[in-house]
Amino acid sequence: MADFFDHITDKHAEFIAEQPMFFTASACASGRINLSPKGNDSFRVLSPNLCGYLDLGGSGNETAAHIKNDGRLTIMFNSFTRNPLIYRLYGKGRVVRPHHPDYKMLREKFPADVMDRQIVLLEVESTQTSCGYAVPLADNMTDRDTLKKWADKKGEEAILEYQQKNNLVSIDGFETGLND
Repeated sequence: MADFFDHITDKHAEFIAEQPMFFTASACASGRINLSPKGNDSFRVLSPNLCGYLDLGGSGNETAAHIKNDGRLTIMFNSFTRNPLIYRLYGKGRVVRPHHPDYKMLREKFPADVMDRQIVLLEVESTQTSCGYAVPLADNMTDRDTLKKWADKKGEEAILEYQQKNNLVSIDGFETGLND
């Protein structure tokens, strides 16, 4: 049975910190629904009603486009260990980019990484737990270093060029706000 909360409890913040990965879901009124897996120690609970993740960049920028055009964001964590639990965070997203006055202060809360395109924040409106009984066990999850190796090889200037080429609009043509 699901339980709902209006904030992230201390117990749930501990659960979040233990998870090696999470998923983001976002959408606009039209177009595709985006569902993305995330990892690499990139998520932080900043207060009971504010959390976020360091967006490391990649082939698209769908979440940013959906936040700019709609704002809704769901983040889901689930346990892959013996103690099953699914935990969802619902709310409004906000994207903070390197030129924003708050970026430096927020950026210090995350590990150093070459690919830090932006920080995605979630103003938490509600949270939900559910059982997770059908989620498979996967005790030996470890972070991949593929993105870091790619970024190190490419270099900061080439990464910025890549983002300008690939991350300005979503696959449905919505602007991501990357150059705002």
